[in-house]
Amino acid sequence: MYSRTHPSIDDFERIANRTFAQLPPTFQEMTKEVVIRVDDWPTSEVLRSLSIDSPFGLLGLYHGVDLTRQSVLDVSPLPEMIFLYRRPILVYWETHDERLEDIIAHVLIHEIGHHFGLSDDDMERIEEEAAG
Repeated sequence: MYSRTHPSIDDFERIANRTFAQLPPTFQEMTKEVVIRVDDWPTSEVLRSLSIDSPFGLLGLYHGVDLTRQSVLDVSPLPEMIFLYRRPILVYWETHDERLEDIIAHVLIHEIGHHFGLSDDDMERIEEEAAG
């Protein structure tokens, strides 16, 4: 679709929104309050908090309290957010033989999995089972 040109943040947002729109309706309903945000890079504070040395080491991040830990009595000062980091995703794309749309969809779905309280191991197992 983009023939290895560097798509803009707006392009990333369009791809992420298309991916979100293709999710099952129940999945969409349970995540409708989650804000999807595209930034060029993760902040240095985020990298430090996750003990990640390189900004290229983080493609996306779920920020918030996952559904398994939420309570109706909790007051959340910030919205639940999924960050997609454009520049690290572009570097990954340039070094792998995958469509950009597929990479963005994978990162977005992975981060939505964190919203549902799934661990990385859980999501990896689910993806392996889905792949057959």
